[in-house]
Amino acid sequence: MDTDQTDDATRFLEERHLAILSTFGARGGIHSVPVGFTVADGLVRIITSDSTQKVRNVERGGEASVAQVDGRRWISFAGTARINRDPDAVARAVELYAGRYRQPRVNPRRVVVEITVVTLMGSSGMVPGPAIERLNP
Repeated sequence: MDTDQTDDATRFLEERHLAILSTFGARGGIHSVPVGFTVADGLVRIITSDSTQKVRNVERGGEASVAQVDGRRWISFAGTARINRDPDAVARAVELYAGRYRQPRVNPRRVVVEITVVTLMGSSGMVPGPAIERLNP
């Protein structure tokens, strides 16, 4: 799926900013942590170690959002999430991460949180139309 962001959003997503990943914890509360992420091929990708809380939350709940903020500019992606352990998928995610941030350290336990975007929200100029754009109502 195309995330349907604007050219301004594409440029914003090329800048080196961290974001906040939010998932649902075991007791239903929100678990939010800072992450690096990429958007390509219709997916939001976050690399992480296999036994982290975010991995357990995604496997249990299957939903996540990631939001990047810089001053008045912001963009948020929300949707269905899954953990991908396929070595080719992990290598692709590492390649994208290295292009946006830096080459990550070697981690044999690395996996990828993949979010298929259902909802895209953003500040003025980040999404077509109003400040909130639903991709799949």
